[in-house]
Amino acid sequence: MTMPTQGSGLDSGYHPDAGAPHTAAEVKGSSLGELMRQVTSDLSTLMRQEVELAKAEIRQEGRKAGKAAGLFGGAGFGGYMVALFLSLALWAGLSNVMDAGWAALIVAVIWAVIGAVLYSMAKKNAQHVRGLKQTNDSVQRIPDALKPHPEGVTR
Repeated sequence: MTMPTQGSGLDSGYHPDAGAPHTAAEVKGSSLGELMRQVTSDLSTLMRQEVELAKAEIRQEGRKAGKAAGLFGGAGFGGYMVALFLSLALWAGLSNVMDAGWAALIVAVIWAVIGAVLYSMAKKNAQHVRGLKQTNDSVQRIPDALKPHPEGVTR
């Protein structure tokens, strides 16, 4: 992160490495307007630095999350391939005992049962999703003056 190039505070100079940028005598000799300008300038610099820090952290964490998502995707594809080849092996094994068409149908029914169980579990979990409860609660607290009136705005 880079430090701002624009100086902040009084003309005597603000040094980020120093503990206190100004002495008591400098502050006593300044007008209230100059002190307020210095405070607002320092706050503006601080906010810019905090925003830059947040951006850097978001970029860094985003790269980590992207890498993890890619690895999870690869693991999911690997799991899919395992399920596919185990299904083919089961089909081939069953076709040694019965007709290949019936063996394929049995494997398909097994996967249909697995899919139905996963669907019912997903549906049950989806019913527990509450939505944006805190946001809805806070929106309900907006004063009536800020809410639009049904009859429209009159001027």
